[in-house]
Amino acid sequence: MFRKDNVEEESNFWISYADLMAGLLFVFILLIGAIVSKSSILQLDLDDKATKLDLAKHSLTQTKDIVLEDERIIKLKSDEIEKLNRMLIEAKNKEVKLNDKIIIVQTLLTDNKKDLRETKKSLEDYQGKVLVLSNTLSDTKQEVQLKDEKLLAVLNAMDERKTKYDELVANLQAQKAKIKSLTGMKLKVLAALKEALGSKIDIDKKTGSLRLASNVLFDSGTSKLKPEAKLALKEAFEEYIGILVTNKEIAPHLDKIIIEGHTDSDGTYIYNLNLSQKRALAVMEYLLTLSFTQEHNIRPLMTASGRAYLDAILVDGMEDKEASRRIEIKFRLKNEDAMHEIEKVLDAK
Repeated sequence: MFRKDNVEEESNFWISYADLMAGLLFVFILLIGAIVSKSSILQLDLDDKATKLDLAKHSLTQTKDIVLEDERIIKLKSDEIEKLNRMLIEAKNKEVKLNDKIIIVQTLLTDNKKDLRETKKSLEDYQGKVLVLSNTLSDTKQEVQLKDEKLLAVLNAMDERKTKYDELVANLQAQKAKIKSLTGMKLKVLAALKEALGSKIDIDKKTGSLRLASNVLFDSGTSKLKPEAKLALKEAFEEYIGILVTNKEIAPHLDKIIIEGHTDSDGTYIYNLNLSQKRALAVMEYLLTLSFTQEHNIRPLMTASGRAYLDAILVDGMEDKEASRRIEIKFRLKNEDAMHEIEKVLDAK
């Protein structure tokens, strides 16, 4: 019986213990739930505060930018105020100086008033004299009026003569401009040759003549053209003369196309004159056979001349013998000598 009671008591103990543990577990679960809930609420609160903090930081940044901008504006305003203060000081200085000048002017005005009173008195004295003079001037005025009428007639006559003189001057200027245009034809030709040929062919810069080396065209001491030189001579002649005869502004003014032979100073003058003349003729004879010469009717313009060593080329005062031995093809414009003389007269004026 005793054992049975013990068993029941032990069983009740364990049941009570189990109930106690279950109650503790339930309380623990409730506590955990409360903690989790509280943690969630705190986390939400923290997130909300973090968001508000970010907004506050952004607002603070904007406020800082505004403050910086305000500081910049304040600095600018301070500079302006300082500038205005300087201007105010300058204005005050000017005002002081102006006041000094006003005092001086007032003093002068006071003196001038005294002078004016004295002058007025003097004028009253002169009025009587002026009245007498006025009567005398009236008579003189009539005489002057008659002389003015005569002078006006003279001036009208002079104006007519001046008008005729101005017309003569205008006509003279027009004629001068026309003559200048004619005398500038040589420059136009040189410019056209320079623009078209450039550095392809050796052209004299002053005269515009075409230069061909004699040793390319002839053997030494002979006047017979080298067969291999004829093609180069043909091409150079046609390109050079072609610019002159095909230009509508230049062609009407062409007078001569001159083939000149030149030598160096070796040998006698007569020998060199004869050789240079023969070489010039040899070149001319060949050029006359070209279809280009016949097509453009160049034959009546062409002439040949030997110059020996009269026009030798000098370098630093010394004869350049190789350059002096040459054939030159040059052009001559109509009335060129007369145009040169007219140009000299115009330049002199």
